Amino acid sequence: MNNDVKIIMERINKLFKRAPHTLYHIQCTKNIYDEQFNFFFIIQPKGRRQHSIPLHTIDQYTLEYLQLVIKLLRKQTQLSIEYIGFTEKDYWPNSFDVIQKKKRWDE
Repeated sequence: MNNDVKIIMERINKLFKRAPHTLYHIQCTKNIYDEQFNFFFIIQPKGRRQHSIPLHTIDQYTLEYLQLVIKLLRKQTQLSIEYIGFTEKDYWPNSFDVIQKKKRWDE
């Protein structure tokens, strides 16, 4: 297993509590200024605001490497992954699908 995926999974396993009426997902953001990818763990209890907890930063700024990390993460967990900060010009290298399907309201 990749070292970045191992770090992310260790941190997710510590944070994932399976609390009732709570939404969990992973957020992958593209940081164009520092040229890195950031991963966050999002926790949102019902009727409350969401909490964003930093998981890991990947300094290898290539979509090929990100695709490998995402593929390995999906094998390890069933959590949804939300992509933030990607443009319509960013495609997955193998499938040529757009990474971020729609913009968020704050982008």
